[in-house]
Amino acid sequence: MNHSNLTILSVCSNFVIVVLKLIVGFFTGSVAVISEGIHSSMDLFASIITFFSIRISNQPADEDHPYGHGKAENIAGTIETLLIFVAGIWIIVESVNKLVNPHEIRFPALGIMVMLFGAIVNIIVSRIIKKAADEANSVAMKSNALHLYTDVFTSLGIALSLFLVYITGWLWLDPVIAILTAFYIMYEAYKLLKESFPPLMDKRLSADEEEAIKQIILAHKARFIEFHDFRSRRAGAEEYIDFHLVVSSSMTIESAHSLCDEIEAEIMNFYAKAEVLIHLEPEEERVLTRI
Repeated sequence: MNHSNLTILSVCSNFVIVVLKLIVGFFTGSVAVISEGIHSSMDLFASIITFFSIRISNQPADEDHPYGHGKAENIAGTIETLLIFVAGIWIIVESVNKLVNPHEIRFPALGIMVMLFGAIVNIIVSRIIKKAADEANSVAMKSNALHLYTDVFTSLGIALSLFLVYITGWLWLDPVIAILTAFYIMYEAYKLLKESFPPLMDKRLSADEEEAIKQIILAHKARFIEFHDFRSRRAGAEEYIDFHLVVSSSMTIESAHSLCDEIEAEIMNFYAKAEVLIHLEPEEERVLTRI
C-alpha cells in the first residue's frame, strides 16, 4: 500500500470515529467524550494535511525549488502539533467549566462502547502507518501515526473513567480524566514539535548520525589527505550532506571522481534519499589557503 493510500485509510477511519465520538459525546453529556471527539477531529484534519504534504514533498526538484519539496512534510508536522496544542487548551477550559458546574452523564455504556471501538480501529491503523513511516523516514507520516496512537490511550482512559463514573457516581472523574488527557496529548505534541520544526531552521543531523557518515568517509582515508567543512541538514525524508575533500595533487581527475562516487554510494546506502555534495581540493590549494 503506497503512502497516499495509507493516508486515505487514516482519513476515512478518522472521519467515522470523529462522527461517532461527537454524536455520542453530546448525547451523553460527557465532556471527556466530547474532548476526545475534538482530539480525533484534529487527527482528521492532520491526516488531510499529511495527505497533501506527502504529495507535495514527493514532487521532484524543479526550477523554483532546486532542492526539492521535502520541507513540506516538516511544515505539515509543525502545523499538526500546533493544532494539538489548541485542542488541548480547549479541552482544559471545557473541563474546568464542567468541574465548576457538574451534571449527570447519560447512558455511559454507549460512550464506553464508542471509545473501545475507536481504540481498536486506531491501534490497527496507527501500526500500519507507523511501519510505513519508519521505512520512508517520513516526518508527516510519523506525526499522523502518533496522533492515532495517542487516540488509543486517551480512548481507553476515557472508557475507564466512564465506567468508574457509572459505578461510583463521581461526576468529577469525567472532567479530571479529560484534563489529564489534554496534558498527555500536549506532551506528545511537544515531542513531535522538537522533531518536525528544527529542520525548517536547517538544523544539522544528530551527532550519532554525523559520526556514522564521517566513519564512512574515513574508511577511504588511504586515498585522500583530509576532509573539512562538513555540513548536514534534513528536509522531510531527505538528508543533505556536503564537505570538502582534500586529495593529493598527483591524483588524476578520474581517480578523484571515482573516489567521490564510491563515498557518495556508501553514504546513500546509509541514507537512501541523501543528496551528497563533495568539493574536491588539491593538496596545493590547502597549503596556499593556510599560508
